[in-house]
Amino acid sequence: MKRIKISTAVATAVLLLTTTVSAEDAKPKRTLKPNMNEVYNTLPTSVDNFADAFTKGMVYGHLRTNVFRWDWDSPDNATNADNKAFGVGGSIIYKTAPLYGISATAGLYYSNSPFSGLREDNADVGFVKSGKDTFSRYDVKTEGDWEMVVLAQSYLQYDVAKTSLKYGRQFFESALTASNDTKMIPNAFEGLSVESKDLPKTTLKAAFFTAQKLRDHTTFHDVITFKDSSGNSWNGNDDSGAHKGLSYDNFNKAGEDTEHDLVVAALSNASIENLKLDFTYTAVPEVLSSAIAEINYKINLGGGYTLTPGFRYMEQFDNGGGEIGGASLSGKLAGSTSAAAYGYQEGNTLDGSAWMARLVLGQGPLTLLVGYSDVADEADLVAPWRGFPTGGYTRAMAQLNWVANTQSTMLEAKYDFGKANILKGFKTLARYVIQDFDEAKQSAGAIADNKMIHIDLVQQLTPQLDARVRFGNVNADNRLDGSDKDSYSEYRFEINYLF
Repeated sequence: MKRIKISTAVATAVLLLTTTVSAEDAKPKRTLKPNMNEVYNTLPTSVDNFADAFTKGMVYGHLRTNVFRWDWDSPDNATNADNKAFGVGGSIIYKTAPLYGISATAGLYYSNSPFSGLREDNADVGFVKSGKDTFSRYDVKTEGDWEMVVLAQSYLQYDVAKTSLKYGRQFFESALTASNDTKMIPNAFEGLSVESKDLPKTTLKAAFFTAQKLRDHTTFHDVITFKDSSGNSWNGNDDSGAHKGLSYDNFNKAGEDTEHDLVVAALSNASIENLKLDFTYTAVPEVLSSAIAEINYKINLGGGYTLTPGFRYMEQFDNGGGEIGGASLSGKLAGSTSAAAYGYQEGNTLDGSAWMARLVLGQGPLTLLVGYSDVADEADLVAPWRGFPTGGYTRAMAQLNWVANTQSTMLEAKYDFGKANILKGFKTLARYVIQDFDEAKQSAGAIADNKMIHIDLVQQLTPQLDARVRFGNVNADNRLDGSDKDSYSEYRFEINYLF
């Protein structure tokens, strides 16, 4: 895909063009969910002529800044080093008014790290951890460019009854795909999707995507292939959950195509009172596929208390990718005949599975969760599309706990001080996670057993403006070689303004 380049001055002008908000606007046109997904409270109304489709369209803006700090307990400055990052920017989204059910959306996103004192030097961008999504490592390495300007949304939409079809660049939320807009520019896909709510209490979704753009990329790339034809690690699917054995070079050596499609089908049903059923199928044809089934049942305990047990099961199927990339996400088992040396039972298959369960207790402003996940001692689970196999059960900030033979337990507490009439607009989240990895797989990339604390503090200052502080601490055991490569603390600060 060709890259769009826009100067800093032009991009900034576009972002600031519509920042004036009427004082009478009591309710913002959009709000943000806790996971940063956008909710449109106001959309353009239908029109009956072509001119009005544009003149009665609507503009949505988002200004934001993110600051990151990552401190290793034992930095060696060779494989890891303390690092920092900073991003400022935002987005402008324009939606036309629907004309006979047809509309269009375009979203321009911008991020820059203009202050050298708040980021790493060009040569050290490889050390940056959670803050890497404020810039493109590939662009910094090849051009020294800290700006990102991306047309991440650009699609046509057709609505009929309660069914919506979209074609073009878009976001798509499912069990393993997500916009995951917690940094500067969301994760996006390119292709065709459909969502229907025509059946009572049922949502059907399906998608066929030919490309993906991760959050720290300025161009769209393949949905699964790691590295590019030159061997650059930062110009393909280099997500933290990417399978590095499914590389451009390995696909070529196997005589297979380096360009792939992503197919998703999902069903959600709530026909039975208090019962929610979900099923998701995800596939990269001729590489791998997976099926996820989930059930949640809400029990009213009285006195305002509810208890919701939940269970999720995931089965991953090898459709040819195992022979190419191996069972480990690290890629170290690609072509290997000694799986046991890396702690795996079989080295050339992607067959795998996982199950997880949780209990969620709710009462007014308080929500408590206890969750457990168990990944089978088979292949690592592959999900480089920003949806997380253990999400909502045992995953905490920046964690990847779906490596084979990993067991995790999480305690989570959420409290809404505004709902409790204590402090308007203030919310907290706290997580404590125990992660038990397989030490035998450390040579293949598994980390050491650890305990993690994750805390979020969110203050809604106005209906349009919020500030967030996030903290994470991982206390890990030493690895088998006696080194501590996995203990760290990270700090994040974020401001968002919607208009």
